[in-house]
Amino acid sequence: MTAVASGLTGATTTYGDAARALLHARNVAIIGASEKNRFSILACQAQQELGAMDRTWLVNPRTPEVFGTATVASCTEVTAPLDAVFVAVPRAGVVASLRDAAAAGARAAVILASGYGESGVAGRRAQDELVSAASELGIALLGPNMLGFANLSGGVALAAMPGVIRPAGHVALISQSGAVAGTIVLHAIQQNIALSHVVTTGNEAMITIADVLDAVLDDESVRSVAIFAETIRDTRGFRSAAARAADREVPIVMLKAGTSELAARTAAAHTGALVGDDRVVDAALGQCGVIRVRTFEELVGTADLLAHTGAISPTGVAAASISGGACDVLADLAAPAGLNLPELHPSTVAALGELLPDSAGAQNPLDVTGMAMRDPGIWLGAVRALGKDPGIGLVLGISGIPTERTSGSPGFLTGVTMGGREAGVPVAIVSTCAQAVTDPAVKKLTAVGSPPHLLSLDVAATAAAGVSRWSQWLAARPRPRTRPPGRAASQPKAEPGAGRWSEWAARKLLIDAGVPVVPARLVHSRDEAVAAAIELGLPVAVKVVSSTVAHKSDIGGVVLGVADADGARVAFDQVCRAAGDNAVEGVLVAPMRGDGLELIVGVVRDPQWGPVIAMGLGGVLVEVLRDSAVRVLPIGAAEAAEALRTLSGAALLDGVRGRPGVNVPAVAEVIARIGQLALALGENLESLEVNPLLARGDEIEALDALVTWADA
Repeated sequence: MTAVASGLTGATTTYGDAARALLHARNVAIIGASEKNRFSILACQAQQELGAMDRTWLVNPRTPEVFGTATVASCTEVTAPLDAVFVAVPRAGVVASLRDAAAAGARAAVILASGYGESGVAGRRAQDELVSAASELGIALLGPNMLGFANLSGGVALAAMPGVIRPAGHVALISQSGAVAGTIVLHAIQQNIALSHVVTTGNEAMITIADVLDAVLDDESVRSVAIFAETIRDTRGFRSAAARAADREVPIVMLKAGTSELAARTAAAHTGALVGDDRVVDAALGQCGVIRVRTFEELVGTADLLAHTGAISPTGVAAASISGGACDVLADLAAPAGLNLPELHPSTVAALGELLPDSAGAQNPLDVTGMAMRDPGIWLGAVRALGKDPGIGLVLGISGIPTERTSGSPGFLTGVTMGGREAGVPVAIVSTCAQAVTDPAVKKLTAVGSPPHLLSLDVAATAAAGVSRWSQWLAARPRPRTRPPGRAASQPKAEPGAGRWSEWAARKLLIDAGVPVVPARLVHSRDEAVAAAIELGLPVAVKVVSSTVAHKSDIGGVVLGVADADGARVAFDQVCRAAGDNAVEGVLVAPMRGDGLELIVGVVRDPQWGPVIAMGLGGVLVEVLRDSAVRVLPIGAAEAAEALRTLSGAALLDGVRGRPGVNVPAVAEVIARIGQLALALGENLESLEVNPLLARGDEIEALDALVTWADA
């Protein structure tokens, strides 16, 4: 079970090779085969439908024959080298089944039984014991608590899912939930979407989604991957496999369920209020190029569309419909979905003007009017014109699908298909409303060789937006992904048990990392405060320095705008009194800065994805505005600049209402250096925050900083 090297430096998928071997197992055994066991019945049917029973053995020590096939009492009676087993026995018999399989040479097992890690303390203990036993036996486990897998392009299926055996296609489906996978399989059948793989991973005691993703990417027939996940257990391996998918230009579409908050354990830092588990997942998946969707219909529809289109260039989408109302609805859906429906080029407008009546407006989405009911050539001409537009890479044809009871538009399907071919762009058919796929006309619509079919306008908006967004990401993707360049950051030694460092200590970290910091002096008396204020230039800010005070302004530990020597003496006394019983290292005196844009840059450690950086509008209103962008480290300056542009207040970066803008590339470089410092500080770092980071044109300075460490 060798770990597999990745495209992301230093990362691996732990059981990638084991997943490969399992998905291509030739000689297999079904342990617990019985005509009374529904799981084994479905598994036998799957192998029969694949024509693989000649290399499938049924293990049942009590029954000499099952399904008309002679059984063996033990895996050791199998007359060929055994690759994998399908264990369809209750939990109590699973470990004994693994020992039997290992004695016959099997190196992989599919475990259906439940009652393990998903069912409380006792179940988790049982799963630990299962993994321990499997490791000792040299067997890699898929599961437990799932329904198996089918490699349709490879001709092997150890699966307990009805209807899973179909002609192989180009979409690989991976699901932690067996029940969800079974439902998606039935939906794919209804939509006539052909799958290449169906793999359920369950509790992922050993083989994870990352391992399966890495394995299915070996299959050249796989053009897209659809994943349903409740959690991503091996984030490092997943990033590795996703990088490999991008190298192969295979898009990944994911429905990731579950949200929660991260902030509780980083309450000392403002950053905790800006980062949540689901925001981290969004950021991490976006950085991997994964297209995240909300529903199972969107998952299947988007993956199928991408399997047909691949990356498109240009990335604009156009749509044509016989219904002006449908055009309006799609336009309304576009913005929330992030769908780019660009204005048409003048040459396209001119071509459509010769085709359509004067009453038709040549816009995107395009209403081809009722004339298309009488003249099928309008569909062909309209789609061809849209497809030749220099800004369009995908065309959607929208219509109520003709059925036996309704005449519909007779030239719709042919016109959209031929128009796309003549323009040289991919096209998709969109039902105005979801229609029953049992109708012969709809079956014809979704027949092999026809354009992909999206069952509704909302699915179409999401799927087309996914195609456009992934194509843009792929074109701009940095390769290879490495730590951003910059001045090397030193790794200081934290004092044992010191949970938080003072601002003075944090300043030294930033300076060592090449982060510009406002000048300051640490003083211990009124006279030193006066001297520092005069040296630095009045007016000044005076702040208490204490490792036990996280937010100094909240306790009155900050005095701003100190304009003279007497004010410096008064401010020194005031901030010392405000500290109360907190240990005081001294008082920090720094020059006041004029107006500028206050930003926050903070790093916290996510338990799954590792160090996460948040950047946004900062200062004292950071928790009120909550305007931030989140990225998983490492990031470079270019990624930081892109993240800043996603802020709701991004217009402030360029200056508004007479306020000057800032040098965004320079700010982004500082943010990248802060991220680099956080990585250099190692796994004991809990949070690193700069708030505010003040930017005024080309001038950038950290005005305050906070560092906290995990408990020793």
